[in-house]
Amino acid sequence: MAKKILHLEGLAVFGLSLYLYWLNDYSWLLFFLLILAPDLSMIGYLVNDAFGAKLYNLFHTYIISLAVIFIGMFFSNSTLLAVGIIWTAHIGMDRLVGYGLKYPTHFKDNHLNQL
Repeated sequence: MAKKILHLEGLAVFGLSLYLYWLNDYSWLLFFLLILAPDLSMIGYLVNDAFGAKLYNLFHTYIISLAVIFIGMFFSNSTLLAVGIIWTAHIGMDRLVGYGLKYPTHFKDNHLNQL
């Protein structure tokens, strides 16, 4: 049951992010160019699993993406706001399909698999 709730939470975050992006009339080209950008953090796995997990988790936690949104709002910077929304959409999309925060043991070990 908890796993399904987390998947639904991902759907809600992804849907809300898409709505806010559309509402602000941002570039969909930018959206499609950046939607997978946080996955570049997987390059950390070339070092080792522990470092890869830390880097991946840094780019896949809502704390930083929401901070970018708030900074964009505070400074009225539409580019930062758009990037933050795209980043948040990416995380929501990942949660929706079952990709969670990684454990340092192996790339496929994540918090959603433990539920």
